[in-house]
Amino acid sequence: MKMRHLAVTVIIAAAVAVPVAPAAAAPPGASPAATADRPALPSTYVVSTDQGVLPEGIGIAPDGTMYVTGTGNGDVYRGHVTAASMRRFASGAVDGRGFAAGVHADARGRVFVAAKGTLDVYSATGRLIARRAASSGPVGDPFLNDLVITAEAVYVTDSTNAVVWRASLEDGRIGALERWLDVRPLVPGMPAQYWYLNGIDATPDGETLIVASQGLETLLRVDAATAQAEFVDLGDGVSFGPDGLVLRGSYVYGVENYAAPNGEQGVYVAQLDEAMTSGNMVAKVIDPSFDSPTTLALHDGRIYVVNSQFDHTPGTPPYTVSAVDDPLR
Repeated sequence: MKMRHLAVTVIIAAAVAVPVAPAAAAPPGASPAATADRPALPSTYVVSTDQGVLPEGIGIAPDGTMYVTGTGNGDVYRGHVTAASMRRFASGAVDGRGFAAGVHADARGRVFVAAKGTLDVYSATGRLIARRAASSGPVGDPFLNDLVITAEAVYVTDSTNAVVWRASLEDGRIGALERWLDVRPLVPGMPAQYWYLNGIDATPDGETLIVASQGLETLLRVDAATAQAEFVDLGDGVSFGPDGLVLRGSYVYGVENYAAPNGEQGVYVAQLDEAMTSGNMVAKVIDPSFDSPTTLALHDGRIYVVNSQFDHTPGTPPYTVSAVDDPLR
């Protein structure tokens, strides 16, 4: 395992760049944030050593259980933040799925997977317990990409058709996927495929959603009660349309890849105002271990980033997740 050095830039008031000194080098495989009362955690997690996995989505439960998906085989892998390797949790081949992207577990321990044409749901033991299909849209077959789970529903982005799907959650029952939000009226005449909706997250109360339009390189704020969407104003000339994203308080952490500023692929952070209609870019984290990063998860002061190797498919095993310190924690 190679030694890593964290590269961080923090932007104050979206104007003055203040470099932060890299953390002291840690032993291979250990977190540079380890202290006497906090055991060393891995800095690299091996998702799989099989050829062609191409990991994409990640979700980490409050107890540290980590789930990662494979777009190359539809598998779902499970591990823990304290262990450097993961194991197959669900087989795409067995369950009739060749692709898996967004993944999150709910409070019941069920694992929800965005699988291009379907939303698949697993029990905590890895048994497929539900499958909800999405229909074709104005462009063609659905491409369910990322998801967020609230107390009342699960919302899923469709990267092909500029649609957010919704399945209700009532007393544990998972409803059918319904075409809940079509964002095209925000820019009349814009072809649906150019929106490329991707990352999505929600406020803890489930009342507000933040959705990434990776194609337009911008964020959308959505009122969950009315399904009304509007653009988030991050300032003139600011491009921020991440792949995966996480909303933490007033901060949106997003992974920038193909459209990353100056080609610096990594994690970029925007701070939003109270209404979540405007904000400023405040930080970025660029690390040499990142390899075509796609999605991220936050847990206990660290950022976990999936290295997809999409830029050089089918990539070279092992396929990994990188963990770096969160500069804002």
